[in-house]
Amino acid sequence: MNASNSIGIVTAQRVRFDTPLVFRSGAVLPRYELAYETYGKLNAGKSNAILICHALSGHHHVAGYYADDPANTGWWDNMVGPGKPIDTDKFFVIGVNNLGGCHGSTGPSSINPETGNQYGASFPVITVEDWVESQARLADLLGIRQFAAVIGGSLGGMQALQWSLAYPERVRHVFAIAAAPRLTAQNIAFNDVARNAILTDPDFHGGDYYQHGVVPTRGLRLARMLGHITYLSDDAMADKFGRGLRADKFGYNYDIEFEIESYLRYQGDKFAAYFDANTYLLMTKALDYFDPSHDFGGDLNRAFSRAQANFLVISFTTDWRFSPQRSREIVRPLLHNRRNVSYAEITSTHGHDSFLMEHPHYFDVMRAYLDNVASECCK
Repeated sequence: MNASNSIGIVTAQRVRFDTPLVFRSGAVLPRYELAYETYGKLNAGKSNAILICHALSGHHHVAGYYADDPANTGWWDNMVGPGKPIDTDKFFVIGVNNLGGCHGSTGPSSINPETGNQYGASFPVITVEDWVESQARLADLLGIRQFAAVIGGSLGGMQALQWSLAYPERVRHVFAIAAAPRLTAQNIAFNDVARNAILTDPDFHGGDYYQHGVVPTRGLRLARMLGHITYLSDDAMADKFGRGLRADKFGYNYDIEFEIESYLRYQGDKFAAYFDANTYLLMTKALDYFDPSHDFGGDLNRAFSRAQANFLVISFTTDWRFSPQRSREIVRPLLHNRRNVSYAEITSTHGHDSFLMEHPHYFDVMRAYLDNVASECCK
């Protein structure tokens, strides 16, 4: 915790917005709060700000740790900090809990001031476009007119891409890591099965389980187990678990016998203990809806014609959820529109989770690119 390259103790902040937010669906949220954290210092020209967009189960706690909970380190603590690839000695880094989340920003588990009850099922279905709009309002509040970079992995990478399309003049560099320009039918199918595990849980109560004093733990647990399988590669599971048994012989029953079964159930139980089921539904649906080409007849070339930023696109060889082919689907329309694009395909055994891992080649690519970004904004 006290290492020289640790950010150290951090404090979450919360800000309230009283200007209504009109969602892409047409729904309106009259007022809302966003939870966020910042690391490093904003320079005099306010030109060194980096926005980190989180993935499905992420939040604003990107790096450092809390004074009252030193074991709770940020989810990207290996990437963000003094002397790390996203160097807080050079950059002012912002992490935001997405609207609809369950870690401090207004979401389904928050109290609706109009009713005095939790929003539950009444919270509007949200999109990546809505998140970017709310993030832009936070940037306005902080006096940041242009980000040096917007960075995200997986669902966070989609948000970074949307920034380049919704606010092309407000971002100089976009990092899309282990991402895709839109989901395949297979990915939508995985999300639908996960959602149905929650929707059919008897404790779900149409999304208003808070008022019943219960949690759809079984459904959320199954959803996480399914999702976790898709985040790992076959090689990673084979290396870590193989066909290892918890006992010396088969039990010929349906109890936990294989180590991989034990691992998945542990991950499911842990996730169900801290994440909100309604938030999980919202996040996966936002993944499904994201498609910049939707309003352009499916043409990504036309969709990305609005972008002005420079791009770094990174994929990982064993990521089958968002394969390297999906990253190249981002690169091609950007090149078509004569954008400056750097692409790296990293050899890794960790599957989709590779973007969270400390991999030398991956970190070297990030560091080298960000050194160039720093030379632009931090003179």
